[in-house]
Amino acid sequence: MLNEEWKYRDFLITKDKNDLDINVIYNFLSKESYWSKGISMDEVVKSIRNSALCFGMYHVNHYNEKTLIGFARVISDLVTFAYLTDVFVIKEYRSQGLGKWLIQTITDYHELDIRRIMLSTDDGHSLYSEYGFEALDKPNVFMQIKGKGAI
Repeated sequence: MLNEEWKYRDFLITKDKNDLDINVIYNFLSKESYWSKGISMDEVVKSIRNSALCFGMYHVNHYNEKTLIGFARVISDLVTFAYLTDVFVIKEYRSQGLGKWLIQTITDYHELDIRRIMLSTDDGHSLYSEYGFEALDKPNVFMQIKGKGAI
C-alpha cells in the first residue's frame, strides 16, 4: 500500500499506520474527546486496524523527528461509502489552520472520490461545511442502532 505524504511548513500528514503514536491517540480519545471518552486502548487499536484509512498529522522538528499532533480515520469500502471519525488536533497546535489542512487533505484524497462521505459532529459544522459537508438531505432514509458508548 502506497503511503503518500503531504507537507506544510514543519508539518506532515501521512497514511502510514505504522507511524501512528497509539498512546497519543488513546489519550486524546479516552480523556479529551466528547465522542469516545472512556474508550479502551484495545478498542482504539482495533478501530485503527480495521479502518480503511488513517491520517496521522505530525510536527517535524529540525532533527526530522516526528511528533503526532493530529489524527483522523476513515471507515470505508472505498467505493460507495465512507465515515470520517476521530478527527482531532491536540490543543497546543490548534488555531494554526492545521485542522483545515487535515480535512482538506482527506476530502481531496483520490481514494475518497466516492458516492457518500458522512460524519457526526456536535461542534464542527462550520469547519466541515467549508469542505462540502452538509446536513442530510433525506434524514428520513437513514437509520441507526445505538450501541455501547454512542452519543
